[in-house]
Amino acid sequence: MEETISLKELFTVLKKRFMLIVSFAVIAVLLAGLYSFLIVTPMYQSTTQLLVNQEQTEAANVQVSDIQANLQLINTYSGIIKSPAILEQVSTQLDNELTVAQLNSKITVANEQNSQLVNVTIEDEDPYKAAEIANLTAEVFQTEIVELMNVNNVNILSPAVVSDNQSPVSPQPFLNMAIALVVGLMIGVGLSFLLEYLDNSVKTEEDIEKVLDLPLLGVINTMDNKDVPNQLHLQKKSVGSRSEQYGS
Repeated sequence: MEETISLKELFTVLKKRFMLIVSFAVIAVLLAGLYSFLIVTPMYQSTTQLLVNQEQTEAANVQVSDIQANLQLINTYSGIIKSPAILEQVSTQLDNELTVAQLNSKITVANEQNSQLVNVTIEDEDPYKAAEIANLTAEVFQTEIVELMNVNNVNILSPAVVSDNQSPVSPQPFLNMAIALVVGLMIGVGLSFLLEYLDNSVKTEEDIEKVLDLPLLGVINTMDNKDVPNQLHLQKKSVGSRSEQYGS
């Protein structure tokens, strides 16, 4: 029974503060939309895929230890791709348009699980620049790894290309607006309960019973404004008739 009453009070508060909750949700969605469409710069991604081949001195019998060694080698390659040894040359070939630190912040290197594929992904506000940097980084790495590791086992499997009408990877306006809607609703609901908790005024019969913990014995009816002139008219008429009686 108590739980039913609590739920009733819960919905009463939500209904009472409905406009406040909706206002917060609408404002949050509008702010997220303005930020996503007008403020933040769209970013594009391009990926070059590298294949790290296994160098086999003996043609057959690939052991599990060899596969594990290759995976560790790929992790090493991932670190080398983002090292100054590679990025300085990429920066030079880009006419020092970007520093090593700026290139490093744009590059993400990841290898697909239990495979010999390495993805070099560049994020930039220009999709063509992103593709250019990705391909240039892969080419420099493929050349330099021969000298650095004394191996020649890296091939460019899939160069980065720019597709027609390529969409940016960030921001995602509708996702941001959906998240803002949820956050706005949560803030509105939380603020509604906070205001209700801080409101100690007595407004209803239920509030009186709740505060005094006593049963309600009577209620003073409310009077509409349209009834007031009639009541005043009757009072004036009564006073006037008594004055005439005294005058006679």
